[in-house]
Amino acid sequence: YHSIVRVTVLNSLLAYMFYGSALIFDIGRPWHAMNPFIGNSFGYSSVLFRICWHFMIYMVATAIEFSAVVAEWLNLDKAKRVLKKLTLGTVILGITLSILHQSGLGALFLMAKPKIHPLWWSEFIPLLFFVSSIYAGLAMIIFEGSLSHRIFGDLIPHKSHQAWEGIVFGLAKGAAITMFVYYFFKALLFIHGQHWEHLGDGWGAWFLLEVIGFVLIPAFMFAFGYKNRSIVIIRVAAVLALLGMILNRLNVSVITFKWYLPDHYYPTWQEIIVTLAVISAEIWVFRFIVKRMPVFKPAH
Repeated sequence: YHSIVRVTVLNSLLAYMFYGSALIFDIGRPWHAMNPFIGNSFGYSSVLFRICWHFMIYMVATAIEFSAVVAEWLNLDKAKRVLKKLTLGTVILGITLSILHQSGLGALFLMAKPKIHPLWWSEFIPLLFFVSSIYAGLAMIIFEGSLSHRIFGDLIPHKSHQAWEGIVFGLAKGAAITMFVYYFFKALLFIHGQHWEHLGDGWGAWFLLEVIGFVLIPAFMFAFGYKNRSIVIIRVAAVLALLGMILNRLNVSVITFKWYLPDHYYPTWQEIIVTLAVISAEIWVFRFIVKRMPVFKPAH
């Protein structure tokens, strides 16, 4: 998997940088963005305090890990050797922070039990957020990697091209296992919570669409694609898994949040335009970097 390490780290770094910047503007008063970091009005024991520090330290860790690529691009051999020695520590730190960060995002909604539909709220939301982030990350690598091999094929070494299919099958196997684990947790929590009465209305149908259409079916597709060595099926499964992740996060935070109110929140066209602008800017910066730096060169 050496051939995908650098580009994966770059994607992670850019995602956190751009979406972190978008959040600063989204709060409406960007000068208050430091309040959670310093515990002002939130306290040092708040979940948001922990998430903000995990978010920032993780960006620092990925920046250090990717800086070896920058040093190689600038022909700074001594700096590259020093930075490569820090890689193991940053990887361990990054994995630890990712676990805490993803579960912490779910913990934010623990206190919102009366506001979130019972089909989506659970005291195990932190665990669900963490497990779902694993297969979403694997699906994102498959999706992004497939596009990169098509668009930036001339920049990717021949050996990396040859190894790509094997990497996809390995990622698909991991995604299938993780998605089945996630589905098992969802089914177990549903049965234990005795939520059968909620399946008779529109929210029940919406819940089944998410859990079956965007979790169970992609899980079987990943497993089938891995067993039958079908890249196309795996790519479709990756897209469905990513859409399911987006749908789940929107269901928890927006769609089913205060579902009992007659008026629901809908994003304005300005918010949609800003979101698309952030994504477009991230893609442009990604293209700018990979065109100039040895990002697709295998890491050793």
